[in-house]
Amino acid sequence: MASQMQLLFGTLLALLLLASPLVHSRTAPHPQSQTSKTTTLDVSASIQNTLQVSTPSFNQQQQHTSLFSSSSPPLSLQLHSRTSILKSSHVEYKSLTLARLDRDSARVKSLSTRLDLAITGLSTSDLKPLDSDLEFQAQDLESPIVSGTSQGSGEYFSRVGIGNPPSQVYMVLDTGSDVNWVQCAPCANCYHQADPIFEPASSSSYSPLTCDTNQCNSLDVSECRNHTCLYEVSYGDGSYTVGDFVTETVTLGSTSVDNIAIGCGHNNEGLFVGAAGLLGLGGGSLSFPSQVNATTFSYCLVDRDSDSASTLDFDSPLPPNAITAPLIRNHQLDTFYYLGLTGLSVGGELLPISESAFKIDVSGNGGIIIDSGTAVTRLQTDTYNSLRDAFVKGTQGLPSANGVALFDTCYDLSSKSSVDVPTVSFHFGEGQGKVLPLPAKNYLIPVDSNGTFCFAFAPTSSELSIIGNVQQQGTRVSFDIGNSLVGFSPDKC
Repeated sequence: MASQMQLLFGTLLALLLLASPLVHSRTAPHPQSQTSKTTTLDVSASIQNTLQVSTPSFNQQQQHTSLFSSSSPPLSLQLHSRTSILKSSHVEYKSLTLARLDRDSARVKSLSTRLDLAITGLSTSDLKPLDSDLEFQAQDLESPIVSGTSQGSGEYFSRVGIGNPPSQVYMVLDTGSDVNWVQCAPCANCYHQADPIFEPASSSSYSPLTCDTNQCNSLDVSECRNHTCLYEVSYGDGSYTVGDFVTETVTLGSTSVDNIAIGCGHNNEGLFVGAAGLLGLGGGSLSFPSQVNATTFSYCLVDRDSDSASTLDFDSPLPPNAITAPLIRNHQLDTFYYLGLTGLSVGGELLPISESAFKIDVSGNGGIIIDSGTAVTRLQTDTYNSLRDAFVKGTQGLPSANGVALFDTCYDLSSKSSVDVPTVSFHFGEGQGKVLPLPAKNYLIPVDSNGTFCFAFAPTSSELSIIGNVQQQGTRVSFDIGNSLVGFSPDKC
């Protein structure tokens, strides 16, 4: 009898032991939700990358690379980080970081100022009008803005053909501006660029615009000289361009587009060292996507310290399974691309932030834009504080370090090869497919080569919030203009 009881007890015990994992698996979080709460940062790889960007030289090899892929849409360009085109002149990574952050602060101020002027009904012409009686001489059309030419700027470049036959030049890509322009001869004042200055006389498709054209009347600042249109664009970061407004043939890859309105800049100065000019990708009528009637365009920003390349594509479909957000327009300013951001989460927990923090008010203030030219995402102070505090709470085990420039939350990871940190995610609405989790390297970034990493968000006193390019790296960002959507496709470069 005793042996039978022992056998029965042993059988029951075995059944309980077998059953216990099943009971536990029903109450434990799903493995996928567990992994989404934290993300691993490869500290060693990040530090190694910082050691490869301090060699000063222009990468001539990139200049002769074929930049068109037969598998890409007809209008497609390769997209390069500035580092891969114009090697840094900084001997250490920290000085490069500080220079970038200085330029970034100027960029953010410029965007905020432009919005403020639009809301108040002013333009940059109200701040610095051109002399209507001026007999045009390039040297006479000077901007009072102090230049920062020696720093260099424009984080992402593409190779573009200007004129017929096309002169190949590097151009900065900018979703925060509309006017396309290139430095032109005769050049009263030009900064250094990697390619020869464009010669209008050598192009059969060069044609000045008259003052009564829609293109000329769409400029924020314009003037007439002998019935032809002059333009001026000031960026507020120590950069400006002044010259003739013309139409030209623009070649992307193997496809040429005629009669694109561009600025032919005879007096240019500022933070564009290396590039010959700028390709405006904003939402206004003068931007390149608008002029070619593109219903969609997309880009993928490679790591800004990388030598690799991705593509800028026009009229390409939204990738399958893209995480989509509403594309919203501001009635006061059509250049910027606003997103329907509804919330932020850290470690899988939504932050207690009102949705109004990301909405445009009736006057045109507020909202959050996505911008290729801004590096670090800026959030309203209360929103930033909530995000930072949640991240700090989830990283209590990491050794802290002093703040660096605009970063107030930094860590000393010099003794680590990798770390797990809370996942930071953007939310674009309710339901599946509306959450964009960021890779750790897109928000915990090295600021030197010694293991100091900082939380790559920052507060802004402006009502305008901005999603910057550090957070966009490695993700294909698609602008579906026709359907008013922005799509995010991780690892689709």
